[in-house]
Order: sequence, then structure tokens, then C-alpha cells
Amino acid sequence: MLTQLSVKNFALIHHLNISFKDNLTVITGETGAGKSILLGALDLILGKRADTTVLMNKAEKCIVEGTFSIGNYNLVNFFNDNDLDYDITTIIRREITPNGKSRAFINDTPVNLALLKELCTNLIDLHSQNQNLSLADNDFHQLVVDSFTEITKEVQFYSSRYQEWQSLKKEIEKLLLEEKQSNAEKDYLEFILSELIEADLKKNEQEALENELKELSHIEEIKTALTHIVQGLENENTGVINVLHGLISQLKKVASFSTNLHELSKRFESTSIEINDLLSEAESLSERIEHNPQRTQEITDRLNLIYTLQAKHHVNTVEELVDLVKVTQEKLNKIQSISSDIEMKSREFKTYEIEVKRLASDLSKKRINIFPALEKRIETILHSMGIPNSKFSIKNSLRSEPGPNGYDTVNFQFNANRGGELQDISKVASGGEKSRLMLAIKSILSQKRQLPTIIFDEVDTGISGSIADKVGSILKELSDKMQVITITHLPQIASKGDHHLFVFKETSNGHTQTQIKALEEEERIIEIAKLMSGTKVTDASIESAKYLLKN
Repeated sequence: MLTQLSVKNFALIHHLNISFKDNLTVITGETGAGKSILLGALDLILGKRADTTVLMNKAEKCIVEGTFSIGNYNLVNFFNDNDLDYDITTIIRREITPNGKSRAFINDTPVNLALLKELCTNLIDLHSQNQNLSLADNDFHQLVVDSFTEITKEVQFYSSRYQEWQSLKKEIEKLLLEEKQSNAEKDYLEFILSELIEADLKKNEQEALENELKELSHIEEIKTALTHIVQGLENENTGVINVLHGLISQLKKVASFSTNLHELSKRFESTSIEINDLLSEAESLSERIEHNPQRTQEITDRLNLIYTLQAKHHVNTVEELVDLVKVTQEKLNKIQSISSDIEMKSREFKTYEIEVKRLASDLSKKRINIFPALEKRIETILHSMGIPNSKFSIKNSLRSEPGPNGYDTVNFQFNANRGGELQDISKVASGGEKSRLMLAIKSILSQKRQLPTIIFDEVDTGISGSIADKVGSILKELSDKMQVITITHLPQIASKGDHHLFVFKETSNGHTQTQIKALEEEERIIEIAKLMSGTKVTDASIESAKYLLKN
């Protein structure tokens, strides 16, 4: 439950520290004193977005801090799952800086607003007049029915299976689209693959072929050059070999006379051997190389095929074409696997569909079975709150296929007048009737849902007298099960409070500020008397106030 609220620099509040206790706390004060400001501050720690317009002093930051006692509300797993420090006394803080930056903290750990809201939905139900709009919301109607039926966990399980079922549906639709697009590409890929496989390309093939073609294309020049080389080496008169032999013969004659000459002679002999080897190599090359038009044409055709494939596939090497074979094959394999994936997921989809329909049917039966009891409970409470002829009915439309909530679309219908036609609440209920209807619903739900705190903002709209007394009694009954805080203008409701907070304005140094104080017994008597008679308190109103407080 909420034990402490600290507000700094928010609207007309400079700094307030408010202590809250269990059971029923009533908050009263003159119109405009700032009761709604307190709710605005609470909205911040519940995750509502805010900007610098909330700052009282535009040069300082706003801080709203709520302290909650959460030891009895099974929230340990929530804290562990979100890496938060768990403490039975948990502090939630919001800060709004002058530059508009907003920060949120749970036990001093920074969190985003989504996580803050998720926690606070388990801590506080803040009911304002604006929340009556949810009476026109079918999802809210569904939530009320499910809570009353006590099938919330079953609904959550159904929702998870439904989401998985829908995810499979989307996957299958995506695969079918891929299959349709891929089938158009399949023939082209098969043609490409067939063409590349038939080409039987080898890595490094292109360079070897280009070198061979270059040689064949210049065969005459090569043979002429080799012929000149052979002739130049072995000509009887001028050939290099014969000339070299003569030089070696001359050196041998004098080699014995000098070590240097001997070494020089050996080098000449070595050179002679090398030149003879060169001659043999040149003669061999000359004999092997011959004009071969057929081979030239074969190489030319092969290279033209390679060049054509390279240009067609926008690559520069045979290696890239070889890799393209693998890539194309993988694409075809993927296309072929889509059909099997569709078949497998379709079987899985059918299994989920059977389960989802069964679960939706079970939920629908449980909901429909509980409609009469819920209708009767709400009507009984409404009658006691001064709408004696009211009728409340739950209309259920069944979908042909399960939706997020199952087969059911639940709609609340209402009429306050005897013999009146039941219609949607938004069409026939007044503001006061909506407030009492919502109170009736909340009082029922509080018995089904473990929630620490509920806060009502002017739930007494449009009522007075004995009806107000009954509304106060309902709030009092609620507070036996949970902490209830209510803002009221009615003495009948204010007198039911176990604790009474008074909100007022105070002007100091030309500045108006909102203040709040806890009233003692005598102060409560005066405040309730004012609610009865206005600012002029009479003896009669004081006696009436005392009577209300005792009863």
C-alpha cells in the first residue's frame, strides 16, 4: 500500500510530505484548493508523461516520490525478472528537470516509463472521472468479466497460444509470398546453373588459356627467332659455339702459367656447356612449336565463352564464376526448401488452431455461465446506491474465428429507468450513474483481485443524502480488504473515513501554495460541519457532524 507521498515543485505545491495509512482515507477541501494536483502528482509516479508546465519554479526540477509497502503482494519475481533491487518498502520516484527531461526510478534504479507503469498497475488503481470512459470500452468489459469469473490466468495462457498461432500464420503468409516470388526466379536460376555447370570452369584456367593463345598467335615470329638463335650459336664460321671453342683452346695453352688464367679457362668451359644447353633447348622448342589452327580455334572459343559468362554475370574472374555455381545452387535449394517449410508450418498451424479453438470455447462457456451472477451483483449494488429501477445486462457477440480474447466480444448494457431499453452505457448513463456503476464494478473486482490501493476522485458526483451514505458504506467495506483513498465533497462519505486529510491554499509573500494536513477528531467535526452548511458552521451542523462520525 501507499505509505508516503513526497511532492516538490509541482504546480502549486512547493514541498509536501503526506503520510497515508491503511483502510479508508478521505481527502476534502474547497474547490480549487489543489486536491486534483495531488492526483496529478500521483499520475507522475504511475508513469504518466509530463513536461515543464508542471514546474512551480521553472528553474528547479520537480520530484515526486511514493513509498509503498509491498511485502504481501507477490512481486519478488517482477523485481528479479527486471534486475531491480527488491525491498518490502519500495520507493518510486519521478523527476522532471527544467529542460523537460524526465527520469523514473524504482529503488534508485533508473527505469523506463513502460516498466514503471507495469509495476504500478500492481500497486494502485487510480479511478478518476475520466476513467469512466472505459465503461464504453469492450476490452474493459472483457477484463471485468474475466476477473469476476476468475479465469485471468487461463486468459493469459490462451493469449500466449493465440499469439503463437497468429505468428505461425504470418510466417506461412510470408513463406507463400516468398514461394510465389521464388517460383518466378526458379527457371532463370536453373538455366544459369545448367549453363555454368556445362561450362565446367576450372580455377586458373583463364590465365593458362590466354598464355597459350598468345603463344599460338605468334608462332611464326617465335620459330623465326629460334632459327636465328640456333644459327647464331652453331654457324661453322661465325657461330658463338665455334668462336668460344677457339677462345677456350687459346686459354688452355697458357692456363698452366697462371692461376688466374686457369680459373678463367674453367669459366669459359662452363659457359660453353651452358651455351650448348641453350642450343639444345632452342632446337627442342623449335621442333615442338608448330602452327595448330584447330587448337587456336579451340582456345579462342573457350575464352570467348569465359568472357561472355563474365560479362553476363558482371564478374572479372573464372574463380567468381565458379563461386557463382555454389551460390546459385544454394538459392535453388532454398527455393525447394520453402515448400517443405510451408508444409511443416501448416501442420503446426493446424495443431495450434485446434488448441486455440478449444481454449476459446472453454473460456466462452465459463464467461457465459457467470453473466447472470455478475449482472445480479451489479444491479443489487446500483439499487442500493439510489438507482432502484436500473437494469444491467451483459451482451456477448460470438466471432466466427477466435480473436485476441477468444470467441467473445463482451458489451455492457444499462438503463436506469423502469421499462427503459437496455443500451450501450455511453448512450444512456449520466455522469453520476457512470460513477456509481464504476464504483459497483470496482467493489466487485476488489474481492477478486489482490490490489494494495485504490484511489477515487469524486466518485460522489451526482449523489447526496442516503445514497451518499450508501456509497460511503461501500467504500468503507472496500477498505476492509485494501487501502482506499477518496476525494469527496460529501459529509456522508467524509465521515466514513478512518483518516481524514484536508487540502487548502496558503498565501505567503505573494505566492499561493497548496498545503495538506491530517485532521484530528475536533478538526474533522468542524470540516464535516462545513461540508454540510458551508463556511458558516452552526450548532446544528456540528451536532450532525458528530452524529455522522459516530455512525
